[in-house]
Amino acid sequence: MWSIVLVLAIAAGTGAFLFYNEFLKPNVQITKPKPYLFIPTGSTFEDVVKILVQQKLLVNEKTFRWTADRMKYINNVKPGKYLLKPKMNNKELITLLRSGEQTPVLVIFNNIRTKDQLAQKVSEQIEAPAMAILNLLEDRDYTRQLGFTPENILSLFIPDTYEFYWNTSADRFIHKMKTEYDKFWNDSLRQVAKNMGFKPAEISVIASIVQQETRRDDEKSLIAGVYINRYKKGWRLEADPTLVFALGDYSINRVLSVYKQIDSPYNTYMYAGLPPGPICLPTVASLRAVLNYTKHNYMYFCARDDFSGYHSFAVTYDQHLLNAHRFQKALNKRGIKS
Repeated sequence: MWSIVLVLAIAAGTGAFLFYNEFLKPNVQITKPKPYLFIPTGSTFEDVVKILVQQKLLVNEKTFRWTADRMKYINNVKPGKYLLKPKMNNKELITLLRSGEQTPVLVIFNNIRTKDQLAQKVSEQIEAPAMAILNLLEDRDYTRQLGFTPENILSLFIPDTYEFYWNTSADRFIHKMKTEYDKFWNDSLRQVAKNMGFKPAEISVIASIVQQETRRDDEKSLIAGVYINRYKKGWRLEADPTLVFALGDYSINRVLSVYKQIDSPYNTYMYAGLPPGPICLPTVASLRAVLNYTKHNYMYFCARDDFSGYHSFAVTYDQHLLNAHRFQKALNKRGIKS
């Protein structure tokens, strides 16, 4: 009788030990402050094990496999970005991975000039490859469905911080941006643009030029007013930043007359009207500066010779020439030739 009880006790103890060892014993080892586990889309269970082993996150691979089988995770892998905690046991780890409860990613993009730069910047923060994003931005049928063209599609993206899941595809990223775009361009702002005689995408084009003209937010509405005055009078915009964009050389500090000969739709010295798309991603401050542009009679502006970042404005060309001469003299004094 006692021998049977002893055997049962041993068996129970062994079972309890195995249960603890397989399910409850800590099996995750952490060496980084924020140990994230990235599981790519399409991953199998073997892929997950390989990632865990390569990153040396598992203490015991065998018990992880055993527990995954018992918890039916092997055929229930969910991609994403998961934050692991120190000393997680197999049950906790697999519960997390099986739930699909990812840690959101805060996607940030600013100081962007081209579609290539945007695609690259975003692809560094979510799973979608840069080429997949760029291909959609270059696809005329795809952009038309969103109400844009490949030339003005950058108008869709408003620099800010957005929350995504890491395994977001290129298509889902762009459509989320369309939702955010529509939130910004509500009926009220669309009406403001319409009253000005512009579409939202055209406001973005003007705002992108204004943004490249000045980093001073308190001056942007004044510069926007100059360009809108020129546009309404049928003048060419003659915006230096569009030449820089056309040339693709963003190291240029001094726009020379020879640059004005480049044959590009972005050369606003050569072609009237707005360029076909934005020359950068304008910020909300730049967009609002155009929507609330200052009404004045200025037709010209030139950087001040004190290099403060502000500009001198002029109504007449003669006054503008005086301002320009002072600035060019300052450039020469500093030895800035290009």
